[in-house]
Amino acid sequence: MNHEHFLVPHDKKISLKDYDPKFTGRFKEKGEAKEKLAKDICELVKLQDVLYAHDVYGLLLIFQAMDAAGKDGTIKHVMSGVNPQGCLVHSFKAPSTEELDHDYLWRCMKALPEKGRIGIFNRSYYEEVLVVRVHKELLQKQKLPPNGKKDDLWEQRFDEINQFEKYLVKNGIIVIKFFLNVSKDEQKKRFLKRINLPEKNWKFSIADAKERAHWKEYMRAYEDLFNNTSTKHAPWYIIPADNKWFTHAAVADILVKKLRDLNLEYPNVSDEHKQELLRVKELLENE
Repeated sequence: MNHEHFLVPHDKKISLKDYDPKFTGRFKEKGEAKEKLAKDICELVKLQDVLYAHDVYGLLLIFQAMDAAGKDGTIKHVMSGVNPQGCLVHSFKAPSTEELDHDYLWRCMKALPEKGRIGIFNRSYYEEVLVVRVHKELLQKQKLPPNGKKDDLWEQRFDEINQFEKYLVKNGIIVIKFFLNVSKDEQKKRFLKRINLPEKNWKFSIADAKERAHWKEYMRAYEDLFNNTSTKHAPWYIIPADNKWFTHAAVADILVKKLRDLNLEYPNVSDEHKQELLRVKELLENE
C-alpha cells in the first residue's frame, strides 16, 4: 500500500478536495482488504510484544474525524489482537471544570503512553484548533490571559502543538496522526442508519446532526490544521473513510510499517543471567 497517497507533506500546502473519501487503492472488493487486515493484525500483535519488551519507544496514535467517520470501529478492528496490558484508549469529550482550570494540553499530557506501550487518543488536543475554532464562544470558558486572546491564537496553538509533539518524539514517544476522511453524503447515510436501527439509536446524538451545519467551517479548519501541523516528526495521514473495510486496512498497514521502521528487538540477556536460567531449569527438572 502506498502510504504517500495518504501522507500530508510537511513542505507544501494541500487541499482536502484532493483526497478522495471513496478511494480504495488496489483493493477492488472488501474481501481482499479484510485478508490484508488479518495478516497485518497478526504482525501487529508480534510487533507490539517486542515494543513492550524493548521498552524504549511508546506509540501515540491520534484519531480525528467528523462524526460517524468510524473512529471507534477502526480502533476496535485494527487493535483487536493487541495485548490490552500494553494498550490504552482515551476518548476526549468536552473538558471538565477541572480541565478548564489547566492549560489545554494538560489533560492529554496525563494520558500519554508509557514507553513500551501504545496509547490511542480518540479525539485529542487538536479539538482546541477545531471545535473551539468553529465555536469561538467556547474560548470564554478557557480563562485565557489577555495575551492569549490575540488574533493569531490559532497560529500560536499550531506552534505549541508542533513543539509539544517534537518534544515527545525526541523522548521516544512516536506520534502518528490519522484523519478519517468521510464524505458528507456518507455521513448522512450513517446518521440515518443510526436512527432507523433501534440497536444503533444510542450512537446518535442531536448535537452530531447540528454540527453538519458547520461542515464547511470544519473542513477549512482541518485543512489549515494539516497545513500547519503535519511535520517530519509527527505526520498526518488522511485516510479515506467512506468504505470502512479500506479504512481499517490502511490504518493497520501504516502502523505495521511504522513499528517495523523502529527496528525493535527483544532485550539481550547477559551470560550471567543465562547461567542462572540454566540453574533454575535444572532445579525444575529435578523436582
